[in-house]
Amino acid sequence: MELSNRHAVITGASAGIGAALAKALAARGARVTLVARRRAALESVAAEIRARGGAAEIVVADLVADPTGWLSAVERPIDVLVNNAGVQVIAPTAEVDPDAGERSLALNLGTPLRLIRRLLPGMLARGEGTIVNVASMASIAPTPGMTYYNAGKCGLAGASEALRGELRGTGVRVLTVYPGLIDTDMATAGFAAYESSLALRAQPIGRPDVLAAHVVRAVERDRARVVYPRFNLLARWFPNVTRWVLDRLAPAVRAAPEAHGSVQSASSVSPSP
Repeated sequence: MELSNRHAVITGASAGIGAALAKALAARGARVTLVARRRAALESVAAEIRARGGAAEIVVADLVADPTGWLSAVERPIDVLVNNAGVQVIAPTAEVDPDAGERSLALNLGTPLRLIRRLLPGMLARGEGTIVNVASMASIAPTPGMTYYNAGKCGLAGASEALRGELRGTGVRVLTVYPGLIDTDMATAGFAAYESSLALRAQPIGRPDVLAAHVVRAVERDRARVVYPRFNLLARWFPNVTRWVLDRLAPAVRAAPEAHGSVQSASSVSPSP
């Protein structure tokens, strides 16, 4: 898809991966709408985009309490939907606050599906559009201590991969993104929730701007998926080895039940083989 003058909406765009995606899309000529809860952070990202000559608007929304109501504030048709908002809950499953876990499921899985359902008919009617779903390496290599996060991201990845096949030939394209450990505040908090281990120390750490560049290139070239850092492709190619490693070498959780992150970024601390 040619991105110049296209309208892209990015959820969870106030920091981390979402902010990097918004900047990268704007740099390619897209008009971006940034969606998250924190107005000041959104304004900061939008101001940076405008200072570079890009076009950016913001929408302040709670994507759990009201997944789709904020769309009424978006005037232009949406050409690119980026489902990026996410939250991690990292704790032993027996100790997780179920309300926090279910809120994470709502944000990581329920909200993206509701947004897709709202916007897909219009894209099909126009015969074009792109849906980008930011899943996680946790959907390829589910990590102990992240039961709810694994469930949400596995669900999103499965829905995304199936939707691409369903929409083949319609002009509507679907890209599934599998970030590993990315250098964001959310990932740092998640990393700190585990005991130090060789599996974690060996995990490659990616940069948000590099991931964003890969995603934008994939949108332009209609690719099916992005796995980054690319070392994590091993987990996709060798799932049995990945499961063996995680079952035996996964680090122990040391944090009290806590939600890491907010509606602005998505990443994973899933160790790779």
